[in-house]
This record gives sequence, C-alpha cells and structure tokens, in this order.
Amino acid sequence: MVDQIDLVWPVLLPLGFAALTACLWGAIGAQRVVTIAGVIAQLYVSLRLLFTILETGPLAIQFGGWAPPFGITFVADALAAVLVATTGVVVLGVGLFALYDMRQRHAHSGYYPLFFGLVAAVNGSFLTGDIFNLYVWFEIMLIASLGLLAISRTPAQIDGAIKYGILNLFGTILFIFALALIYGSAGTMNMADLARILPELPLTPGVAAAALMLIAAFGVKAGAFPLFFWLPASYHTANFAVGAIFAGLLTKVGVYATFRVFTLLYEAEAPVFSLVFTGLAGTTMLIGVIGAVVQTNIRRMLSFLLVSHIGNMLMGLAIATPEALTGATFYIVHHIVVMANLFMVAGAIAAVSGSDNLGRIGGLLRSQPLLALLFLIPALSLSGVPPFSGFWGKFLLVDAAFRAESYWLAFIMLLAGFLTLYAVSRIWMEAFWKDAPIKLSARRRLPPVYAVSIAVLGAVTVGIGLFAQPLVELSITASAEMLDPASYVAAVFGEPEAVRLGESLPGETQ
Repeated sequence: MVDQIDLVWPVLLPLGFAALTACLWGAIGAQRVVTIAGVIAQLYVSLRLLFTILETGPLAIQFGGWAPPFGITFVADALAAVLVATTGVVVLGVGLFALYDMRQRHAHSGYYPLFFGLVAAVNGSFLTGDIFNLYVWFEIMLIASLGLLAISRTPAQIDGAIKYGILNLFGTILFIFALALIYGSAGTMNMADLARILPELPLTPGVAAAALMLIAAFGVKAGAFPLFFWLPASYHTANFAVGAIFAGLLTKVGVYATFRVFTLLYEAEAPVFSLVFTGLAGTTMLIGVIGAVVQTNIRRMLSFLLVSHIGNMLMGLAIATPEALTGATFYIVHHIVVMANLFMVAGAIAAVSGSDNLGRIGGLLRSQPLLALLFLIPALSLSGVPPFSGFWGKFLLVDAAFRAESYWLAFIMLLAGFLTLYAVSRIWMEAFWKDAPIKLSARRRLPPVYAVSIAVLGAVTVGIGLFAQPLVELSITASAEMLDPASYVAAVFGEPEAVRLGESLPGETQ
C-alpha cells in the first residue's frame, strides 16, 4: 500500500500547492517561497515514484474501494514513471526561472495556482488508467494553459490564446466522440480492461473511426502535421517561463497519449496504423523544420523545431519495433528537458539584449560568454551532436529505422537533423557572433536565477549524454511493457504477470 501511495503524490502535491498559493493571493513573497518548496517537493515525489516502479514493476491504485474496471484507476509503468520524473526536473528548472520572469502583476493574475494546476493535469494525464479521465485531465490542462498563455493580457497573447483554444477545442470534440464510440463498442473506459476487450473485437467502422479520431485529437495536442498551426502562432506570445513549460510538457502529453492508446488498446504495427503514423512522422519532421529555417524570431523558430521533433517521436510508432519504441522513449525524455531549456535561453537573451528577434540583437558572445555556453548545450543536443542527449535519441531511432528497412524515414530524420543544426547555427551567428546592430546604453547583467535554472537543465542534458546507459535500459523496459502490456493489465486487476491478454480472470467465464 505504501508503494501505491507514491502514485498519488505527483498529482496530489501540485493540487495542494495550487490551493495554498491561491490562499496566499495577496502575499507575493509568500507565494514565491511556497513555489520554491513546491517544485523541490515535486521533484522528490516524482523521482520517488520512478525508483518505486524500477523496484516493483507497474503499480496501480483504485480509488474509493471500487474494484476495476469500475471507479477511478491510477497506473504507473516505466513509461509513465519516467515522464513524471522528467516533468519534476523541468518543473524545478522553470519554477526557479519564473521567480524573476513572472512579476507582481502576473502573480496577481493567478500565475502560481495556474502553474501548479497545469503540473497536476500533466501528471494526471501520465498516470490515469481510465481513458475518460485522460480526457478530463486534458480539459484541466487546457483551462490552466489558457490562463497562463494570456497571463499578461496583451493583444498578442489574447490572439494567441484564441488560436490555441479553438484548435484544441476541436481536438477535444474529436476525443469525446471517439470515447463515445469506444464505450458503445466495448462497454468500458478502463484502459486495462479495454486492452483485454478491444483486440478481441472485429474492426468495425465504429472502432476504426474511434481510432482515427483519437489520432487526430492527440495529433492536435502533440502539434503534429497538419494540425500544428496553433503552436507557432501562440507559443511565442507567452511569457518566457510559460513558453518553457509549454514547450517542454504540453505537446509530450499528446505524444504520450498516442503511445499509450496505440500500444495498449490498438496495435500500432497494424498496416493501417503503421501507414498513418509513417505519413504523420515524415511530414511533421519536414514541414516543421522547413518552417523553422525561415523564421527571424527565436521563439517562433523554436516552436517550428518543436513541431519537427514531434515527428521524430512519432517515428517510433510508425516503425513499432522494440528498438524504435526504445529510441522514441529516450527521445521524449531528452526533448522535454532540451526544449524547455531553449525557451528559457530565449528569455535570457531577451533579458540581456532587449529582444528575441534575430535582426535586433548581436554581440552576446563577447558581452555574455556564460549565456553563450548555456545556449550551446541544449542547441547542440537538439541538433543531435555528440556527446549530448539528442545524439543518443537520434542514433537509437535511426538505427531502428535501418533495422526495419524504413530507409526513407531514416533519411528524413537525418535531413531534419541537419536543418535543425542550420537553424540553431543561425541563432548562434545572429545573436552571439555578429556585432549588435543597436548599442545598448548600459550593459545588462544575466539574472543569476536565469543562469542557475538554465544550468540545471543543461547539466541534466550533459548527464544524459555522458551516462546514457541507465536511461537506455529504462527505455528498453518501457518499450517491452508497451509491446506486451500484460504487466500493465496485471497491475490493475491484481493478477500475476502470467495472466496474458485475452485470457479470462478467475471468476469470469469465457
């Protein structure tokens, strides 16, 4: 039971801190102190859950004393646990960064409760064992993210929030229609129960339509082609701390949901799904990176690169081999850390130069050598340059593509990687190497809290790159559990792992 309680803390703790910071609405200093304590505690409970899962295997908890498949279920396997732990790392970095980036007016607009509410929704999405409750957590995440996106209430933010909200609501509608079709076909919303029932059902038009709607709904959340236009239209309007948490986590919830549903409920390796995911992965990689290389605003460029690298992750489902899912899991973890860090670096560049537009800045290599180093680490990692974390993620995926004879996917990924390197090199040349086009009246210092928070995530990136084996082994475990979800089902129903999918449990009739 003690181990099972570890499943609750990553959601319960941020909800508690959201309530506490709301109670301290008028005390900005107290909210900041509470936030520091909250992000440290969040990292602790997240890592504790990961180590628990590594020791025990998948765990589940049933709320309210209801036996599955009734009631609410939380489940953590290796994939969910490593994403919760990575969320804890990013929340710590962004939480520290926001101490300077988010000013008093943002606190009065509810930043801190919304921040912790978003963290709770993200972790709830990773841990829920019920597909309807996944929809609920998506909605909570949407509400919190809309509030954060418009926190400064500028015209650009309001415009970005409208675009963000409209397309995400479209995804929500598709999601709820898909759930109706699934429930009508299977009579349950519990994902472990669906994992036993859906594979035994014929692929009726309703079941197939539900699958396609889920791909579209999760594609909207993930920012995959062709439903990604809301992302570069909104992320650059957010405050830098908000953009960092968005870039690191929100799209990955959509990716996670796609991986969970199309390994647990549907078979991603089925020809029809393989074809769909192959098309999505290839076009997302290409269109995203092509959009990035023509941008002059750093955050818009990073937003398009974010879209492109969602295609790298979907490549794991397109190939759907153990090696591909291993590489995709590794890549998701790497990308959460690196992309959040790059958006924070963009905030630091704007703080010392007055803009994040490449045409208006320059000379930062001489005036801000520390910031130059802090930029290079995530930028080279995103490009896949060794020895940083991105190299290993891309190596695992390209190797999996060659093993599966998906040569053209490997080619597209390598091409997108080269163009990513070109895009970040443009940032380096324009922001750091060339002379500043406008001379500042006084040299601006890099805020120490910015340097510390960026360095924390940079150290994680370097650590993953230099000591990749533990994460590779964890990714192998996650891949094995995705391809054979018997241990996931067994954790929910309380049966030994010997119980295989499709077999009846004690007390059931065939």
